[in-house]
Amino acid sequence: MIIDAWAQHPTLRHAQDPMFDSLRRWTRTERPTAELPLSATLAMMDEGKVDKSLICAWVAPRNVMISNDEVAAFVAAAPDRLVGVGSVDISRPMPAVREIRRCVEELGFKAIRVIPWLWELPPTHAWFYPVYAACCELNVPFCTQIGHTGPLMSSEVGRPIYLDRVALDFPELVIVAGHIGYPWTEEAIAVATKHENVHIDTSAYTVRRYPQALVEYMRGNGRRKVLFGTNYPMIMPARALEGLASLGLDPETSDLFLGGNASRVFGIG
Repeated sequence: MIIDAWAQHPTLRHAQDPMFDSLRRWTRTERPTAELPLSATLAMMDEGKVDKSLICAWVAPRNVMISNDEVAAFVAAAPDRLVGVGSVDISRPMPAVREIRRCVEELGFKAIRVIPWLWELPPTHAWFYPVYAACCELNVPFCTQIGHTGPLMSSEVGRPIYLDRVALDFPELVIVAGHIGYPWTEEAIAVATKHENVHIDTSAYTVRRYPQALVEYMRGNGRRKVLFGTNYPMIMPARALEGLASLGLDPETSDLFLGGNASRVFGIG
C-alpha cells in the first residue's frame, strides 16, 4: 500500500493565492482559473499507484484557504482514498482547541497540521502549545513543515531544532515534520533519532532530490521514521516516486517508507 502523507485537494482560492507565485515559477505553471475537480486528484493518485492521500486544510492568519469543512466534504466524496487533516487559527487558542476536537471527533480527521512559516512563528511559540496539548489528549499526530520555504516567507521558523524543545515538553506528542528539512536535513535526522515520536516526511521532494543523509537514514535506523509524501498538486505522485529503486531500499524498508509507517503513525489501514 502507498500512502501519501502530505497532499491537498486545493480550492481555487488556495491555488490562486499570490504567495504561491514563486512555486509557479519553479514548476512553470500558470495561476489556475477554475476549481480542480476531485476526479483529477483521484486520477493523479491512480497514475502514481497511491492508495490513500492525507489531504489537509490550510488556515492562515488572514484567511482560510482550504477549510476543515471543505476537506471533510472531499473525504466524504472518496472515503476509501482520502484521509482528512485539519488546521486551526492558532492566534485564538480556545477556539482552536474546540476546532481540533471537532475535527477529530466529528469530522473523523486523523491529524492536525499547522505550518510555522504561514504564521511567521517558530513551533516553540506559546500559540502552538494548546494545539499540542489537544493533539495529545485526542491521540492524533501534529503535522508541520520543516526546512526551506518555497513561498517568499522566512525559512528560519522551520528549523528542525525547534521540534527538539517541543518533543521535550510533549513527549507523548506524535510529530510528523514534512518537506525533509533541507537545508537542515541532518538537524532533522538528529531530532527524529533523539525522540521516539518525531518523524520526517518527504513531501515537496522527488526521490531523485532526497539528500544522501536522508537516504542513509532510511536504510539504517530511520527505516521506521520516514514517510512518503508528495505535497500534491505541487508534485504529482508518479513523478515523486520516479527512481525509487535507486534508493537501494530492501523490500521491507520500501514497504515501511511507502505506506507502513504512515499507516502506523496515523492509524489508518
